[in-house]
Amino acid sequence: MIDFSLYVITDERYLNVFNIYEAVERAIFGGATVIQYRAKRKTAKEMFEEASLVREATKHHDIPFIVNDRLDLALAVEADGVHLGQEDLPIDAARRIAGNHFIIGLSTHNLNEVEEASKEKFVDYIGFGPIFPTTTKENPAPTTGTKLLCEAVKISSLPVVAIGGINESNVDEVLKCKPAGIAVVRAAFESGDPYENVKKLREKIEGKI
Repeated sequence: MIDFSLYVITDERYLNVFNIYEAVERAIFGGATVIQYRAKRKTAKEMFEEASLVREATKHHDIPFIVNDRLDLALAVEADGVHLGQEDLPIDAARRIAGNHFIIGLSTHNLNEVEEASKEKFVDYIGFGPIFPTTTKENPAPTTGTKLLCEAVKISSLPVVAIGGINESNVDEVLKCKPAGIAVVRAAFESGDPYENVKKLREKIEGKI
């Protein structure tokens, strides 16, 4: 059973081949339970080099490693799974290529997509959002807010990971919907120590604050 509770996604604006291993490892020490590598503006070679370092760090600490969008990259670095968007490679094709033990996640942005994803026998979990405004995507989908998140959690037959603009100041509102996990990008890597950033979120999740 995968622990999706604190799903940390790398941020290409602040991480590169020189610091990504240490940053990811610090996030893991802080309490990250899943690491996803995501990059949109880098070359395939740069992505391979960075993802390979993330694979090394996650393997060393026995943390599931997911690659965003790119199944080819995920397979090349021997990741544990891939996270696909609505316009990416079809889920059944990804499953056929990657095999039964590969983790496949799917992004959803509204309740219709959640319902459709629940019918997909090859999906292991869904991401739902953006819950709040986010700057990590150039053209993000409309924000859902927590009301729709709560509905998504109720109707989904799959684990739901909330994503989009989640940080220490608003995570309590998200946690009230009882998603399987929260995904963070900027909250982990934008400033400060990833260990401290993630640790604060971990404590929120565990009800220590």
